[in-house]
Amino acid sequence: MNFQRQKSPVYARRIMGIETEYGITALAEPHQRQLTPDEVARELFRPVVEKHQATNIFTDNASRLYLDVGSHPEIATGECDRLTQLLNYERAGDAIVNDLAVKAEKTLRDMGLAKSLILFKNNVDSQGNSYGCHENYLISRHMVLREISRKLMPFMITRQLICGAGMISPEKATTPARFVLSQRADQVWEGVSSATTRSRPIINTRDEPHGDSSRFRRMHVIVGDSNMAEPTFALKVGATVLMLEMIEAEFDLPSLEVEDPIAHIRDISLDPTGQTQVQLVDATTSQSVMTALEIQTVLCQRAEAWLEHRPDEGTPTAELAKVVDLWKRTLEAIRTQDFSQVSTEIDWVIKKELLEKYRARLGSDWSHPKLAQIDLAFHDIRPGRGLYDVLMRKGLISRWTEDSAIEAAVSVPPQTTRAKLRGEFLVESRKYGADFTVDWTRLKVNRPEPQVVEFSDPFISEDERLAGLIDYIVEHKRD
Repeated sequence: MNFQRQKSPVYARRIMGIETEYGITALAEPHQRQLTPDEVARELFRPVVEKHQATNIFTDNASRLYLDVGSHPEIATGECDRLTQLLNYERAGDAIVNDLAVKAEKTLRDMGLAKSLILFKNNVDSQGNSYGCHENYLISRHMVLREISRKLMPFMITRQLICGAGMISPEKATTPARFVLSQRADQVWEGVSSATTRSRPIINTRDEPHGDSSRFRRMHVIVGDSNMAEPTFALKVGATVLMLEMIEAEFDLPSLEVEDPIAHIRDISLDPTGQTQVQLVDATTSQSVMTALEIQTVLCQRAEAWLEHRPDEGTPTAELAKVVDLWKRTLEAIRTQDFSQVSTEIDWVIKKELLEKYRARLGSDWSHPKLAQIDLAFHDIRPGRGLYDVLMRKGLISRWTEDSAIEAAVSVPPQTTRAKLRGEFLVESRKYGADFTVDWTRLKVNRPEPQVVEFSDPFISEDERLAGLIDYIVEHKRD
Protein backbone atom coordinates (compact mmCIF):
# COMPACT_ATOMS: atom_id res chain seq x y z
CA MET A 1 0.00 0.00 0.00
CA ASN A 2 1.32 3.45 -0.90
CA PHE A 3 0.89 5.78 2.06
CA GLN A 4 2.44 8.80 0.34
CA ARG A 5 0.05 11.57 -0.65
CA GLN A 6 0.69 15.08 -1.91
CA LYS A 7 1.23 16.70 1.47
CA SER A 8 1.80 14.01 4.09
CA PRO A 9 1.20 10.29 4.64
CA VAL A 10 -2.45 9.54 5.39
CA TYR A 11 -3.59 6.30 6.92
CA ALA A 12 -7.11 5.85 5.60
CA ARG A 13 -6.46 2.22 6.42
CA ARG A 14 -5.51 2.71 10.05
CA ILE A 15 -4.44 0.24 12.71
CA MET A 16 -6.48 0.70 15.88
CA GLY A 17 -6.73 -0.98 19.25
CA ILE A 18 -8.60 -0.68 22.55
CA GLU A 19 -7.37 -1.47 26.05
CA THR A 20 -10.17 -2.09 28.55
CA GLU A 21 -9.70 -2.42 32.30
CA TYR A 22 -12.51 -4.03 34.27
CA GLY A 23 -13.61 -3.58 37.84
CA ILE A 24 -14.38 -6.78 39.77
CA THR A 25 -16.09 -7.52 43.06
CA ALA A 26 -17.56 -10.55 44.79
CA LEU A 27 -20.87 -10.25 46.61
CA ALA A 28 -20.97 -12.13 49.90
CA GLU A 29 -23.74 -13.57 52.02
CA PRO A 30 -24.17 -11.89 55.44
CA HIS A 31 -22.19 -14.65 57.15
CA GLN A 32 -19.31 -14.56 54.62
CA ARG A 33 -16.16 -12.47 54.74
CA GLN A 34 -15.92 -9.86 51.99
CA LEU A 35 -13.14 -10.90 49.61
CA THR A 36 -10.57 -8.32 48.58
CA PRO A 37 -10.18 -7.36 44.89
CA ASP A 38 -6.82 -9.12 44.91
CA GLU A 39 -8.40 -12.36 46.13
CA VAL A 40 -11.14 -12.15 43.50
CA ALA A 41 -8.63 -11.39 40.75
CA ARG A 42 -6.47 -14.32 41.80
CA GLU A 43 -9.44 -16.66 41.49
CA LEU A 44 -10.49 -15.08 38.20
CA PHE A 45 -7.08 -15.74 36.67
CA ARG A 46 -6.62 -19.18 38.20
CA PRO A 47 -7.56 -21.03 34.94
CA VAL A 48 -5.17 -18.78 33.00
CA VAL A 49 -2.31 -19.49 35.39
CA GLU A 50 -3.02 -23.22 35.42
CA LYS A 51 -2.98 -23.37 31.63
CA HIS A 52 -0.26 -20.84 30.80
CA GLN A 53 1.71 -20.39 34.06
CA ALA A 54 1.28 -16.62 33.74
CA THR A 55 -1.22 -13.81 34.27
CA ASN A 56 -0.06 -12.04 31.11
CA ILE A 57 -0.85 -13.91 27.90
CA PHE A 58 -2.02 -13.53 24.33
CA THR A 59 -5.33 -15.24 23.65
CA ASP A 60 -6.10 -17.28 20.53
CA ASN A 61 -7.78 -14.24 18.95
CA ALA A 62 -4.43 -12.36 19.23
CA SER A 63 -5.55 -10.04 22.04
CA ARG A 64 -3.49 -9.55 25.18
CA LEU A 65 -5.11 -10.60 28.46
CA TYR A 66 -3.41 -9.66 31.71
CA LEU A 67 -3.88 -8.63 35.31
CA ASP A 68 -3.13 -4.95 35.60
CA VAL A 69 -2.15 -2.79 38.57
CA GLY A 70 -4.92 -2.58 41.16
CA SER A 71 -6.22 -6.10 40.51
CA HIS A 72 -7.94 -5.08 37.29
CA PRO A 73 -8.34 -7.64 34.50
CA GLU A 74 -7.42 -5.97 31.23
CA ILE A 75 -7.75 -6.90 27.58
CA ALA A 76 -5.93 -5.14 24.75
CA THR A 77 -7.42 -6.04 21.39
CA GLY A 78 -5.33 -7.34 18.53
CA GLU A 79 -4.60 -4.94 15.69
CA CYS A 80 -7.75 -3.95 13.79
CA ASP A 81 -8.06 -1.83 10.65
CA ARG A 82 -11.84 -1.37 10.47
CA LEU A 83 -14.24 0.27 12.89
CA THR A 84 -16.80 -2.52 13.28
CA GLN A 85 -14.01 -5.07 13.38
CA LEU A 86 -12.53 -3.22 16.37
CA LEU A 87 -15.93 -3.10 18.07
CA ASN A 88 -16.31 -6.86 17.60
CA TYR A 89 -12.97 -7.54 19.27
CA GLU A 90 -13.63 -5.09 22.09
CA ARG A 91 -16.91 -6.92 22.80
CA ALA A 92 -15.14 -10.28 22.43
CA GLY A 93 -12.92 -9.09 25.28
CA ASP A 94 -16.03 -8.72 27.44
CA ALA A 95 -16.98 -12.30 26.58
CA ILE A 96 -13.51 -13.66 27.39
CA VAL A 97 -13.42 -11.99 30.79
CA ASN A 98 -17.01 -13.02 31.48
CA ASP A 99 -16.11 -16.66 30.78
CA LEU A 100 -13.41 -16.41 33.44
CA ALA A 101 -15.95 -14.84 35.80
CA VAL A 102 -18.40 -17.72 35.31
CA LYS A 103 -15.72 -20.23 36.31
CA ALA A 104 -14.47 -18.15 39.24
CA GLU A 105 -17.99 -17.58 40.53
CA LYS A 106 -18.72 -21.31 40.57
CA THR A 107 -15.49 -22.02 42.42
CA LEU A 108 -16.15 -19.31 45.02
CA ARG A 109 -19.69 -20.56 45.54
CA ASP A 110 -18.55 -24.17 45.92
CA MET A 111 -16.00 -23.04 48.49
CA GLY A 112 -18.62 -21.04 50.37
CA LEU A 113 -16.68 -17.81 49.89
CA ALA A 114 -19.12 -15.69 47.87
CA LYS A 115 -22.54 -15.82 46.25
CA SER A 116 -21.78 -14.00 42.98
CA LEU A 117 -19.09 -12.15 41.05
CA ILE A 118 -19.67 -8.87 39.23
CA LEU A 119 -17.66 -7.41 36.36
CA PHE A 120 -17.89 -3.70 35.70
CA LYS A 121 -16.88 -1.92 32.50
CA ASN A 122 -16.74 1.57 33.87
CA ASN A 123 -13.95 3.93 34.97
CA VAL A 124 -14.45 4.89 38.62
CA ASP A 125 -15.04 2.62 41.60
CA SER A 126 -17.01 3.40 44.76
CA GLN A 127 -13.87 4.71 46.44
CA GLY A 128 -13.14 7.18 43.64
CA ASN A 129 -10.27 5.17 42.14
CA SER A 130 -10.07 5.42 38.36
CA TYR A 131 -9.19 2.78 35.79
CA GLY A 132 -9.04 3.32 32.11
CA CYS A 133 -10.17 2.61 28.61
CA HIS A 134 -7.27 3.48 26.33
CA GLU A 135 -7.45 3.99 22.59
CA ASN A 136 -4.54 3.38 20.23
CA TYR A 137 -4.29 4.81 16.73
CA LEU A 138 -1.48 4.27 14.26
CA ILE A 139 -0.18 7.55 12.83
CA SER A 140 2.64 8.39 10.49
CA ARG A 141 6.13 8.98 11.88
CA HIS A 142 6.11 11.93 9.48
CA MET A 143 3.69 13.72 11.79
CA VAL A 144 4.85 15.48 14.96
CA LEU A 145 2.77 14.02 17.79
CA ARG A 146 2.64 17.23 19.78
CA GLU A 147 1.43 19.10 16.70
CA ILE A 148 -1.28 16.49 16.13
CA SER A 149 -2.17 16.68 19.82
CA ARG A 150 -2.49 20.47 19.66
CA LYS A 151 -4.86 20.26 16.71
CA LEU A 152 -6.77 17.36 18.24
CA MET A 153 -7.17 18.86 21.74
CA PRO A 154 -10.32 20.95 21.04
CA PHE A 155 -12.03 17.80 19.77
CA MET A 156 -10.80 15.68 22.69
CA ILE A 157 -11.98 17.97 25.48
CA THR A 158 -15.42 18.37 23.87
CA ARG A 159 -15.77 14.75 22.67
CA GLN A 160 -17.47 13.77 25.92
CA LEU A 161 -20.58 15.55 24.63
CA ILE A 162 -21.05 12.80 22.05
CA CYS A 163 -19.54 9.72 23.73
CA GLY A 164 -19.28 10.20 27.47
CA ALA A 165 -20.46 7.27 29.59
CA GLY A 166 -22.05 9.55 32.18
CA MET A 167 -22.04 9.05 35.93
CA ILE A 168 -23.30 10.46 39.21
CA SER A 169 -20.46 12.45 40.73
CA PRO A 170 -20.80 11.91 44.50
CA GLU A 171 -21.34 14.70 46.98
CA LYS A 172 -18.20 16.49 48.08
CA ALA A 173 -17.43 19.12 50.70
CA THR A 174 -18.06 21.99 48.31
CA THR A 175 -20.36 20.46 45.69
CA PRO A 176 -23.58 18.44 45.77
CA ALA A 177 -24.00 15.09 44.02
CA ARG A 178 -24.69 15.67 40.32
CA PHE A 179 -24.77 13.99 36.95
CA VAL A 180 -21.68 14.48 34.76
CA LEU A 181 -21.06 13.52 31.14
CA SER A 182 -17.71 11.77 31.54
CA GLN A 183 -16.21 9.39 34.06
CA ARG A 184 -12.66 10.30 33.05
CA ALA A 185 -12.84 14.10 32.78
CA ASP A 186 -12.04 14.59 36.48
CA GLN A 187 -9.26 12.01 36.33
CA VAL A 188 -6.88 13.72 33.86
CA TRP A 189 -4.32 16.29 34.91
CA GLU A 190 -2.42 17.25 31.77
CA GLY A 191 -3.14 17.77 28.10
CA VAL A 192 -0.12 15.91 26.70
CA SER A 193 2.44 13.91 28.69
CA SER A 194 4.57 10.77 28.60
CA ALA A 195 3.09 9.67 31.96
CA THR A 196 -0.01 7.48 32.33
CA THR A 197 -0.69 6.92 36.04
CA ARG A 198 1.41 9.47 37.93
CA SER A 199 0.00 12.36 35.90
CA ARG A 200 -2.78 11.20 33.61
CA PRO A 201 -2.81 13.17 30.35
CA ILE A 202 -5.48 13.36 27.69
CA ILE A 203 -2.95 12.11 25.13
CA ASN A 204 0.06 10.01 26.10
CA THR A 205 3.27 10.65 24.14
CA ARG A 206 5.25 7.57 25.22
CA ASP A 207 6.81 6.34 21.99
CA GLU A 208 5.89 2.66 21.66
CA PRO A 209 4.88 2.13 18.02
CA HIS A 210 4.84 -1.70 18.20
CA GLY A 211 6.16 -1.61 14.67
CA ASP A 212 8.72 -0.03 12.38
CA SER A 213 9.62 3.14 14.28
CA SER A 214 10.91 4.80 11.10
CA ARG A 215 7.39 4.65 9.62
CA PHE A 216 4.93 4.41 12.48
CA ARG A 217 3.96 6.09 15.70
CA ARG A 218 1.22 5.04 18.10
CA MET A 219 -1.06 7.73 19.50
CA HIS A 220 -2.25 6.61 22.92
CA VAL A 221 -5.46 8.30 24.13
CA ILE A 222 -6.31 7.72 27.78
CA VAL A 223 -9.08 10.23 28.41
CA GLY A 224 -11.97 8.21 26.96
CA ASP A 225 -14.73 6.51 28.92
CA SER A 226 -15.50 2.81 28.60
CA ASN A 227 -18.62 2.63 26.47
CA MET A 228 -21.52 0.23 26.89
CA ALA A 229 -23.73 1.12 23.90
CA GLU A 230 -22.21 -0.08 20.62
CA PRO A 231 -23.21 3.08 18.68
CA THR A 232 -21.47 5.25 21.28
CA PHE A 233 -18.28 3.22 20.90
CA ALA A 234 -18.51 3.52 17.10
CA LEU A 235 -18.98 7.29 17.38
CA LYS A 236 -16.08 7.70 19.80
CA VAL A 237 -13.58 5.82 17.66
CA GLY A 238 -15.02 6.75 14.26
CA ALA A 239 -15.07 10.49 14.92
CA THR A 240 -11.50 10.33 16.26
CA VAL A 241 -10.37 8.45 13.15
CA LEU A 242 -11.93 11.13 10.95
CA MET A 243 -10.17 13.86 12.92
CA LEU A 244 -6.80 12.12 12.54
CA GLU A 245 -7.34 11.63 8.81
CA MET A 246 -8.15 15.31 8.33
CA ILE A 247 -5.13 16.43 10.35
CA GLU A 248 -2.76 14.12 8.46
CA ALA A 249 -4.19 15.17 5.09
CA GLU A 250 -3.88 18.84 6.08
CA PHE A 251 -7.54 19.19 5.29
CA ASP A 252 -9.01 22.61 5.95
CA LEU A 253 -9.65 22.75 9.70
CA PRO A 254 -10.12 25.94 11.71
CA SER A 255 -7.49 26.81 14.29
CA LEU A 256 -9.17 26.13 17.62
CA GLU A 257 -6.26 25.90 20.05
CA VAL A 258 -7.63 25.91 23.59
CA GLU A 259 -6.35 27.75 26.62
CA ASP A 260 -6.21 25.54 29.74
CA PRO A 261 -7.78 22.37 28.30
CA ILE A 262 -7.85 20.61 31.68
CA ALA A 263 -10.02 23.28 33.29
CA HIS A 264 -12.31 23.25 30.28
CA ILE A 265 -12.69 19.47 30.10
CA ARG A 266 -13.99 19.42 33.66
CA ASP A 267 -16.39 22.30 33.12
CA ILE A 268 -17.74 20.70 29.94
CA SER A 269 -18.42 17.46 31.81
CA LEU A 270 -20.84 19.33 34.07
CA ASP A 271 -22.90 20.79 31.25
CA PRO A 272 -25.16 18.53 29.12
CA THR A 273 -26.32 21.59 27.16
CA GLY A 274 -22.88 22.03 25.60
CA GLN A 275 -22.94 25.75 26.34
CA THR A 276 -19.69 25.82 28.35
CA GLN A 277 -17.52 28.67 27.06
CA VAL A 278 -14.12 27.59 25.74
CA GLN A 279 -11.35 30.18 25.48
CA LEU A 280 -9.37 29.90 22.25
CA VAL A 281 -5.81 30.96 21.43
CA ASP A 282 -5.15 32.81 18.15
CA ALA A 283 -8.38 31.57 16.62
CA THR A 284 -8.72 31.84 12.85
CA THR A 285 -12.46 32.15 13.33
CA SER A 286 -14.02 35.49 14.18
CA GLN A 287 -14.47 34.32 17.76
CA SER A 288 -11.99 34.07 20.62
CA VAL A 289 -14.55 32.12 22.63
CA MET A 290 -16.74 29.26 21.42
CA THR A 291 -19.06 26.93 23.23
CA ALA A 292 -18.19 23.23 23.48
CA LEU A 293 -21.19 22.50 21.26
CA GLU A 294 -20.05 25.00 18.64
CA ILE A 295 -16.59 23.41 18.51
CA GLN A 296 -18.06 19.95 18.02
CA THR A 297 -20.45 21.27 15.38
CA VAL A 298 -17.68 22.91 13.34
CA LEU A 299 -15.54 19.75 13.46
CA CYS A 300 -18.48 17.52 12.56
CA GLN A 301 -19.21 19.72 9.53
CA ARG A 302 -15.59 19.43 8.39
CA ALA A 303 -15.69 15.64 8.86
CA GLU A 304 -18.80 15.48 6.67
CA ALA A 305 -16.97 17.47 3.98
CA TRP A 306 -13.91 15.21 4.32
CA LEU A 307 -15.97 12.16 3.43
CA GLU A 308 -16.19 13.50 -0.14
CA HIS A 309 -12.37 13.43 -0.44
CA ARG A 310 -11.48 10.46 1.73
CA PRO A 311 -9.77 7.41 0.19
CA ASP A 312 -12.23 4.52 0.60
CA GLU A 313 -9.77 2.24 2.41
CA GLY A 314 -9.80 0.51 5.78
CA THR A 315 -13.11 1.43 7.40
CA PRO A 316 -15.50 1.93 4.47
CA THR A 317 -16.48 5.54 3.86
CA ALA A 318 -20.13 4.44 3.95
CA GLU A 319 -19.64 3.24 7.54
CA LEU A 320 -17.97 6.49 8.54
CA ALA A 321 -20.93 8.30 6.98
CA LYS A 322 -23.07 6.45 9.56
CA VAL A 323 -20.72 7.80 12.23
CA VAL A 324 -21.15 11.35 10.95
CA ASP A 325 -24.92 10.91 10.85
CA LEU A 326 -24.97 9.85 14.52
CA TRP A 327 -22.53 12.67 15.34
CA LYS A 328 -24.86 15.24 13.75
CA ARG A 329 -27.97 13.82 15.40
CA THR A 330 -26.31 13.84 18.81
CA LEU A 331 -25.22 17.47 18.46
CA GLU A 332 -28.71 18.45 17.30
CA ALA A 333 -30.19 16.64 20.30
CA ILE A 334 -27.90 18.60 22.61
CA ARG A 335 -28.75 21.88 20.86
CA THR A 336 -32.50 21.33 21.16
CA GLN A 337 -32.38 19.28 24.39
CA ASP A 338 -34.68 16.83 22.63
CA PHE A 339 -32.84 13.54 23.02
CA SER A 340 -35.51 11.28 21.56
CA GLN A 341 -33.53 10.83 18.33
CA VAL A 342 -30.47 9.38 20.15
CA SER A 343 -32.07 8.00 23.32
CA THR A 344 -31.07 4.41 22.48
CA GLU A 345 -27.61 5.15 21.06
CA ILE A 346 -25.60 7.47 23.32
CA ASP A 347 -24.43 6.16 26.70
CA TRP A 348 -24.79 9.28 28.82
CA VAL A 349 -28.22 10.05 27.36
CA ILE A 350 -29.47 6.51 27.99
CA LYS A 351 -28.18 6.54 31.55
CA LYS A 352 -29.34 10.05 32.43
CA GLU A 353 -32.89 9.41 31.21
CA LEU A 354 -33.01 6.16 33.18
CA LEU A 355 -31.72 7.81 36.35
CA GLU A 356 -34.07 10.78 35.96
CA LYS A 357 -37.05 8.42 35.92
CA TYR A 358 -35.90 6.79 39.15
CA ARG A 359 -35.06 10.16 40.68
CA ALA A 360 -38.62 11.35 39.99
CA ARG A 361 -40.06 8.21 41.62
CA LEU A 362 -37.81 8.65 44.65
CA GLY A 363 -38.45 12.40 44.89
CA SER A 364 -34.75 12.76 45.54
CA ASP A 365 -31.74 14.74 44.48
CA TRP A 366 -28.74 12.95 42.89
CA SER A 367 -27.37 11.79 46.26
CA HIS A 368 -29.86 8.96 46.82
CA PRO A 369 -27.95 5.65 47.26
CA LYS A 370 -30.46 3.83 45.01
CA LEU A 371 -29.36 6.04 42.10
CA ALA A 372 -25.71 5.19 42.69
CA GLN A 373 -26.64 1.51 42.67
CA ILE A 374 -28.44 1.87 39.32
CA ASP A 375 -25.53 3.86 37.90
CA LEU A 376 -23.12 1.05 38.75
CA ALA A 377 -25.47 -1.74 37.64
CA PHE A 378 -25.59 -0.20 34.15
CA HIS A 379 -21.93 -1.17 33.69
CA ASP A 380 -22.19 -4.81 34.82
CA ILE A 381 -21.25 -6.82 31.70
CA ARG A 382 -22.52 -10.17 32.98
CA PRO A 383 -25.17 -11.40 30.46
CA GLY A 384 -28.66 -11.55 31.93
CA ARG A 385 -27.60 -9.65 35.03
CA GLY A 386 -26.28 -6.24 34.12
CA LEU A 387 -28.76 -3.44 33.60
CA TYR A 388 -27.29 -2.65 30.19
CA ASP A 389 -27.91 -6.19 28.99
CA VAL A 390 -31.49 -6.10 30.23
CA LEU A 391 -32.18 -2.81 28.46
CA MET A 392 -30.55 -3.99 25.25
CA ARG A 393 -32.63 -7.17 25.14
CA LYS A 394 -35.77 -5.05 25.58
CA GLY A 395 -34.78 -3.01 22.52
CA LEU A 396 -34.06 0.10 24.60
CA ILE A 397 -30.40 0.22 23.49
CA SER A 398 -29.50 0.02 19.80
CA ARG A 399 -26.91 -2.27 18.22
CA TRP A 400 -24.10 -1.53 15.74
CA THR A 401 -22.87 -5.09 15.23
CA GLU A 402 -24.22 -8.63 15.72
CA ASP A 403 -23.77 -11.36 18.33
CA SER A 404 -22.50 -13.82 15.71
CA ALA A 405 -19.65 -11.49 14.75
CA ILE A 406 -18.68 -10.99 18.38
CA GLU A 407 -18.82 -14.73 19.04
CA ALA A 408 -16.52 -15.41 16.07
CA ALA A 409 -14.08 -12.77 17.32
CA VAL A 410 -13.64 -14.59 20.64
CA SER A 411 -11.52 -17.32 19.08
CA VAL A 412 -10.51 -16.08 15.61
CA PRO A 413 -8.06 -13.16 15.23
CA PRO A 414 -8.58 -10.21 12.87
CA GLN A 415 -7.89 -11.54 9.37
CA THR A 416 -6.68 -8.30 7.76
CA THR A 417 -3.72 -7.34 9.99
CA ARG A 418 -0.63 -8.70 11.69
CA ALA A 419 -2.92 -10.12 14.39
CA LYS A 420 -3.76 -12.96 12.00
CA LEU A 421 -0.12 -14.10 12.01
CA ARG A 422 0.10 -13.96 15.78
CA GLY A 423 -3.15 -15.87 16.19
CA GLU A 424 -2.06 -18.65 13.82
CA PHE A 425 1.27 -18.94 15.61
CA LEU A 426 -0.43 -19.14 19.01
CA VAL A 427 -2.83 -21.88 17.92
CA GLU A 428 -0.11 -24.02 16.34
CA SER A 429 2.34 -23.49 19.20
CA ARG A 430 -0.21 -24.55 21.78
CA LYS A 431 -1.42 -27.44 19.65
CA TYR A 432 2.08 -28.96 19.46
CA GLY A 433 3.22 -27.99 22.95
CA ALA A 434 5.97 -25.65 21.79
CA ASP A 435 7.99 -23.52 24.19
CA PHE A 436 7.34 -20.06 22.75
CA THR A 437 7.32 -16.33 23.47
CA VAL A 438 5.03 -13.76 21.87
CA ASP A 439 4.74 -9.98 21.95
CA TRP A 440 3.14 -7.43 19.63
CA THR A 441 5.89 -7.64 17.00
CA ARG A 442 7.87 -10.85 17.62
CA LEU A 443 7.10 -14.54 17.49
CA LYS A 444 9.74 -16.78 19.03
CA VAL A 445 10.18 -20.52 19.41
CA ASN A 446 12.54 -20.95 22.37
CA ARG A 447 13.60 -24.60 21.93
CA PRO A 448 15.42 -26.63 20.85
CA GLU A 449 17.20 -23.71 19.17
CA PRO A 450 15.73 -20.19 19.36
CA GLN A 451 13.88 -19.18 16.21
CA VAL A 452 12.65 -15.58 16.03
CA VAL A 453 10.61 -13.74 13.42
CA GLU A 454 9.81 -10.05 13.75
CA PHE A 455 6.84 -8.50 11.96
CA SER A 456 7.38 -4.75 12.04
CA ASP A 457 4.53 -3.93 9.64
CA PRO A 458 1.16 -4.18 11.44
CA PHE A 459 -0.70 -4.07 8.11
CA ILE A 460 0.49 -7.46 6.86
CA SER A 461 -1.70 -10.54 7.24
CA GLU A 462 0.36 -13.01 5.17
CA ASP A 463 4.08 -13.75 5.45
CA GLU A 464 5.93 -16.87 4.33
CA ARG A 465 8.24 -16.61 7.34
CA LEU A 466 5.35 -17.72 9.56
CA ALA A 467 5.05 -20.98 7.63
CA GLY A 468 8.74 -21.65 8.25
CA LEU A 469 8.32 -21.02 11.96
CA ILE A 470 5.32 -23.36 12.18
CA ASP A 471 7.20 -26.03 10.20
CA TYR A 472 9.96 -25.80 12.79
CA ILE A 473 7.39 -26.28 15.58
CA VAL A 474 5.90 -29.35 13.90
CA GLU A 475 9.33 -30.82 13.18
CA HIS A 476 10.30 -30.53 16.85
CA LYS A 477 6.89 -31.20 18.42
CA ARG A 478 6.77 -32.91 21.76
CA ASP A 479 5.92 -36.60 21.65
